[in-house]
Amino acid sequence: MRTRLRDRIAASDPGLLRLTAGLRTVGAIALTLAVLALLRVDVHLLVAGAMAAMVATFAIREKQLGAQAVTLALGLPVALVSVSLGAVLNARLAGDVFFVVLIFCAVYGRRFGDRGTALGMIGFQVYFLSLFVGATVSSLPALCGAIALAFCSSALLRFAVVPATPARVLMRLRLAFRARLAQLVSAQLDLLDAGPDEMDKALDAVREGTARLHETAMMIQGRLEEGTPDESAARLVQRRIADAEIAAERLGLLLLTARSAERADTLTLHLPGAPAPSVGQTAVPDESTATLRRDLQALRTLVLRAGSGDAGTALAHVRNRLLGYRDEENLPSAPAAVQDVFRGIGESARSVLGLRIALDGPQDESDDTPATARSREELDAEDAAIDGGEESEPEEQTGLRRPTTRAAVQVAVGSTLAIVGGELLSTQRWYWAVLTCWIVFLNTESTGEILVKGYRRLLGTVFGVVGGIILAGLVGQHTWTAFALVLVLIFAMFYTAPLSYTLMSFFVTAMLGLLYTLLHTYSLEVLLLRVEETALGAACGVVAAALVLPVQTDRRTNELLGTVLDRLADVTEAAVGQLSGGPADELLDKSRDLDQALADLRAATQPLTHPVTPLRARRNTARYVVALLETCAYHARTLAATAELLPTHPSIAADPRLRGAAARTVRNIETIAARVADQHAAARVETGPSIASLLGSDAGTPRYGRITDRVLRHLERLDEAVVGLARPLGVPVAGPRG
Repeated sequence: MRTRLRDRIAASDPGLLRLTAGLRTVGAIALTLAVLALLRVDVHLLVAGAMAAMVATFAIREKQLGAQAVTLALGLPVALVSVSLGAVLNARLAGDVFFVVLIFCAVYGRRFGDRGTALGMIGFQVYFLSLFVGATVSSLPALCGAIALAFCSSALLRFAVVPATPARVLMRLRLAFRARLAQLVSAQLDLLDAGPDEMDKALDAVREGTARLHETAMMIQGRLEEGTPDESAARLVQRRIADAEIAAERLGLLLLTARSAERADTLTLHLPGAPAPSVGQTAVPDESTATLRRDLQALRTLVLRAGSGDAGTALAHVRNRLLGYRDEENLPSAPAAVQDVFRGIGESARSVLGLRIALDGPQDESDDTPATARSREELDAEDAAIDGGEESEPEEQTGLRRPTTRAAVQVAVGSTLAIVGGELLSTQRWYWAVLTCWIVFLNTESTGEILVKGYRRLLGTVFGVVGGIILAGLVGQHTWTAFALVLVLIFAMFYTAPLSYTLMSFFVTAMLGLLYTLLHTYSLEVLLLRVEETALGAACGVVAAALVLPVQTDRRTNELLGTVLDRLADVTEAAVGQLSGGPADELLDKSRDLDQALADLRAATQPLTHPVTPLRARRNTARYVVALLETCAYHARTLAATAELLPTHPSIAADPRLRGAAARTVRNIETIAARVADQHAAARVETGPSIASLLGSDAGTPRYGRITDRVLRHLERLDEAVVGLARPLGVPVAGPRG
């Protein structure tokens, strides 16, 4: 039961990042409040200390503990200077001018990485704190003391009570990957048993499980450099994570094909809401179904027990049986599509074995069958072939084209508008409009993203006002009850932040209602003013983004779409080149760059795919294009993974004809990229004979085996998906050459 609960928590919060952030922040605030309470300070200092502890904790983003300590140490003088200036510059014009300058510098500081971002955030938030508690020159000594105490409490929680070293975070992410992989296998098992009326629901679960597994793989890739002892170890783990992800996704596709009347399209696994294929008229034989069910359950057990230290005979027997399906003679008697599923189970078992060896080192081999021993030999040969490579530095933009500079100018203009408008609404609490304007610019790149974020913040604020009214009425003047609820709301805020910005805004606003109660400034009018200021700040942010150095959503998505297509062409060309007998390339790095570019595009299209967007046709087109690109990325990743097996597997032979056969696909990707960059480009996407026919009649014969068949299938599906991209992107398609 404890193991099951642990796996469920690990899957819901990969790396326990949200839990750690919430506990660390709440702990720092609680410790600060406890010390200040012993000193019997005024409630204003309690509120200031709590807010400073929160800022000092969540602003630090570096992964290495040493870098975190340096940033926290630098953050304290920045905070003290900021609060001092906030208290001294109490004249309206001087304070307003400085606030705008501070905002510009805080946003511009992002160009200096995590440390610049953290120091800018601390400077801004502490200045806001001084306005919130009404800091004066006479209260500065006590206020600075409370802030210093808050930073010390944050340091104690970060480095002693709730430490999170890169290696430990990576270990937790690996547990999350294992848990989510097991959940995906469970979803695939449900797909096997689903009736015709349940197929759509079961397919949605498989689709969601595949996306969640990919999300965890991306998180692991982002932590490998800091969490592993050297580059070779990082690349080995990256390779094994990629193998397991590809094998699991392929198993889902093979299972869907076995349940369908015809071969399932890979797009079905990536397009949200796509209907499940019709169930085949000929039912899978009961014996094959029972065996498949048993082996999927065994695969799930193998995934869950991998890395648990359990190396019993029963587990070895299960592993040996599943790995045996990689040999043709061990396949059960069943239709061809069902036999493919058994092969997929064998490949998934091999990926789990490789992942366990990469993470936990050599295993007991006394119970190995010949099939298992062969898999180990293959994995050892691949591990020995993995070598480090150098990454090219991206070209950096300058001047106002640099994103941080442009955002700094935009948010400075928006904040100026927010100050003017906010003071018209309230000369006492105008800063709420500025805070909202600042926040909607965080982690956004286009006008559409800012509009969606502003809408979500306003929606969360409206519901948060209702929650704040209810909580303030229940708490009354009970100070410590209110602080206890504040801690609960802060934990909920940090735990839900990556999941829902609207929900996070709700908890923030409800918490502020309690803080107003503590400061004896609570009233319904104050909370309603909070809504008005929030709406004003969001509007100012959108106006500034739309009129000052604007980056339209279409322009932003087109830039990212071009990047994805360039990365896709790089991976495809490099993988096919290696499969054709060319020199080895850095396929892992190229695949990772493709995944990251696709993740950036997916985030940038949120304004286009948001449920409230009135342009439904445009929303559907954006979803379809992203799903097609995810399909292309899956096939390209699989080709890259197969190409990396070439130097170490004698059963996989290079075929020089592949380069010529895949040349059309690469040209089509480049054509689409050129058309996205320049709508007046005249080139057309080419269609023609299938990839298999371009290789001649002997393709797929025993000389090349099933690996070549698989390469051909992925090349053909990639070619079809690339041609499919042409229609929604408005690229002309030329017919086959006569």
